[in-house]
Amino acid sequence: MREVADVPGSTGRAATRTSRVDLLLSQPKILRWLGLNEQEVVAWLAAEYGEDDDETPAARRLQPEDGPAVIARPLRHGDVRTVMDIFHGLGERSRRFRFNGPKPCLSRSELRRLATVDERRQALVAYLEDDPRPVAIARLVRDGDSAEIAFAVVDTYQRRGIGSALVSQLLADARAAGITEITALVSSGNTAALALLRRVTNALAVRHEGSDLAVRAAIA
Repeated sequence: MREVADVPGSTGRAATRTSRVDLLLSQPKILRWLGLNEQEVVAWLAAEYGEDDDETPAARRLQPEDGPAVIARPLRHGDVRTVMDIFHGLGERSRRFRFNGPKPCLSRSELRRLATVDERRQALVAYLEDDPRPVAIARLVRDGDSAEIAFAVVDTYQRRGIGSALVSQLLADARAAGITEITALVSSGNTAALALLRRVTNALAVRHEGSDLAVRAAIA
């Protein structure tokens, strides 16, 4: 599921983290000496310059029909660690479906984009109760009364209703914010994603766009 790619600048601790990422990645000899790659650098700095403790997002408990209860929290701006944790929990097939093609790793710009939260971009992350590891993420990018959405569930917890519960909550937040329809670009073989969207939206319209499927649905 592809998303809009433009990203605004970061602020505060996220900006501090970003500047240090740029500094380290501009020194390939140092990276080779340290034995680090791009994703390891970002993860290390995420831990070092992580989220502020006094900015804990509001949590909501969701109960999927066929799976364990999860806690849904908004993604913090600049939280690349959570984005990477989700990515590492996806197998090759899941990554292909999520990014509409092969995706062995995330680039620096992709990590930054996926961790951006602002007035147009928001995301919800699902955690099992009493477990700090994220198991799913759903995000949207708003454009007027419409929003493009994308979502992913780590392989271990797929087909347990977690994705449906998380996307339903994200769409409820979107409705409350005045969004009336959503769009998504889904891999043609990703029948699970299409089935999920049919369950949680109204009047789903699907058309082919190259080898993928362009989805549009009313949510109001």
